[in-house]
Amino acid sequence: MARGAAFFGTRYAIMGGAMSWVSERHLVAALSNAGAFGVIACGAMEPPRLAEEIAGTQALTDRPFGVNLITMHPRLDQLVDVCLAAGVGHIVFAGGIPPGSAIKKAKDGGAKVVCFAPALVLAKRLIRSGADALVIEGSEAGGHIGPVSLNVLAQEILPHVTDVPVFVAGGIGRGEAILSYLEMGAAGAQIGTRFVCATECIAHPAFKKAFIRGQARDAIPTVQLDETFPVIPVRALQNAGTKRFLEHQAETIRRFRAGELDKEAAQLDIEHFWAGALRRAVIDGDVENGSLMAGQSVGMVTREQPAAEIIAELVGQAAAAIAARQQSAA
Repeated sequence: MARGAAFFGTRYAIMGGAMSWVSERHLVAALSNAGAFGVIACGAMEPPRLAEEIAGTQALTDRPFGVNLITMHPRLDQLVDVCLAAGVGHIVFAGGIPPGSAIKKAKDGGAKVVCFAPALVLAKRLIRSGADALVIEGSEAGGHIGPVSLNVLAQEILPHVTDVPVFVAGGIGRGEAILSYLEMGAAGAQIGTRFVCATECIAHPAFKKAFIRGQARDAIPTVQLDETFPVIPVRALQNAGTKRFLEHQAETIRRFRAGELDKEAAQLDIEHFWAGALRRAVIDGDVENGSLMAGQSVGMVTREQPAAEIIAELVGQAAAAIAARQQSAA
């Protein structure tokens, strides 16, 4: 983990996955204080709100942490300015290929830039654009996902990208898995789902309970009924809301075919179904109608425990695997 840890300035090259409404000051500071690298999820925050969240995090930790910015945010440039003004050392661009101007602004301001690479060709392009490190995230992850598993992405990308640190993400819940990817050339791992049930996480008790009860097979991507109306795939635990979403799609498509809605209105109607659903689940505890975004590693979340304990567990598992191997070789 030395390379990844040196890049972040942390003890461990374990990066907190940025989860909207979940990865706020308390969890981020707890991860950084425990020797990992916490990351604030900016999500839809406006610049003044982000400045507030960064200041709140800095009040809780003097260790390094990063900020995850969504590239489609209409005020991306101002959000970069907020990060730089606050002295944030690492900016993570997610949700698409960041504009070269945003990467340049971040780097010129003294921050290190981390980008998500969904394919080898894009990994190379991002490095040419100035990315200082990459995250490759498999479809096992929670929330918005790509189509390829981490197992395959790691084989496609890790052997060919050695000039910048590459962090693996998606479905990682144990230290032995982190170890195997480090051996393939990764510099560290990004983990989200395991930290939802950290004691310091502000998620509603009902949201945490859903994670503790959930199994890998319960976290499945959004189902799209008709390719004419694309649905962005989001991996989440199944609940009444996901069942209603299927019904909503079917009814909207019926209305479109009957001439009651034009195509644009129908698409918007489908897209708006989940508006505010993540906040309803995380903050309000409405686990039946809200969105329970979770990775397939949710089955490895068995109880609520302090962030430091989760990190110690992951590192301990990796260390034990190395020790067992050395013992059998001796």
